[in-house]
Amino acid sequence: MHFELTQEQAMLVDTARAFAEKELYPHEELVERTDAIPPDLARQIQAKAIAVGLFAANMPEQHGGGGLDNFGVTLLERELGRASYALQMLVARPSNILRGCTGSQIDEYLLPTIRGERHDCLAMTEPNAGSDVRSMQTRAVRDGDDYVINGAKHFISHADMADYVVLFAATDVEQTRTGPKKKITGFLVDFDTPGVTRRRGPVCVSNRGYHQCELFFDDVRVPVAKRLGQEHRGFELMGEWLGATRLTVAATSVGRGRRVLDMATAWAATRKQFGQPIGRFQGTGFKLADMATELEAAELLTLRAAWNCDQGRMSDSDAAMAKLFASEALARITDQALQIFGGMGLMASLPIERFWRDARVERIWDGTSEIQRHIISRAMLRAHGA
Repeated sequence: MHFELTQEQAMLVDTARAFAEKELYPHEELVERTDAIPPDLARQIQAKAIAVGLFAANMPEQHGGGGLDNFGVTLLERELGRASYALQMLVARPSNILRGCTGSQIDEYLLPTIRGERHDCLAMTEPNAGSDVRSMQTRAVRDGDDYVINGAKHFISHADMADYVVLFAATDVEQTRTGPKKKITGFLVDFDTPGVTRRRGPVCVSNRGYHQCELFFDDVRVPVAKRLGQEHRGFELMGEWLGATRLTVAATSVGRGRRVLDMATAWAATRKQFGQPIGRFQGTGFKLADMATELEAAELLTLRAAWNCDQGRMSDSDAAMAKLFASEALARITDQALQIFGGMGLMASLPIERFWRDARVERIWDGTSEIQRHIISRAMLRAHGA
């Protein structure tokens, strides 16, 4: 593994960081205060992202995307991750699962999404089926040339700004050694389809302006032509394309951690007590040292996983370790930063309390820390036949 950046990668990092600082940071206070992004502002940011070549950078070049490899996308996610989640997600990186589009789906969904004309969201989680995806209760029943879908999803991020949803539903049941498990199939469902209801979910303390929604499907008819991938093979489709989402969480955690550490270091170097900067006291200086060490370790785990992915040999454990360590490191880093800022760290006049709140969700979405530990330990035990 060799992580020295090429000239092109260095330019990508510089461009993305400058974009975040110039186009995203200035609007963070507005989003935090109003829990919303004005539509005109969203369009402006998207247009600027398209102009500098950052929009849909993860999508294939032959379809008009940026054509970045996984290492490049991880570098991009790291830099954009420094900014408010609601704002940085306007620099769209469409779900990799859309690469599974075929035939008319390419023109109807993939290409318009890459051009920024349509926006996607992803729906797997249900009230009674979070981490256990194969116990989902949303059903899709074949009826001639259509599927009829009934059920509900929740915690669906970005659904309020999307035109369509990549929906996963149960289409059959199979018996396994641990009991019955649902066979899953993917679908592309437009939000204006009759029977689809979308509403804002409960207010979340993390990532204001980036909302999660509840979706309801009541006898929704979806043509077979809008099935994504093969029938009953949705779980495999998820596994093929969604591993990269864990790298996204890891990379954004590293980027946010770097910004928080920089702010904490500057505060410790300038805030004086007892006649000297507080960073000179071991109680503060050692915190900074631990934060920096954890951040370096998280970054190396993340870059290693991305590099392995490009070599075609990233294991589930690689992605799980990166996501687990980086998200938990961010939690510790933001907590220590708040401690360094003291009482001011809890005040809304500074962004530290926001970083602290926002960090909490990283250990939950895209697979909880417990799920990541399960993936890692299961791989270890499997090597010994257990």
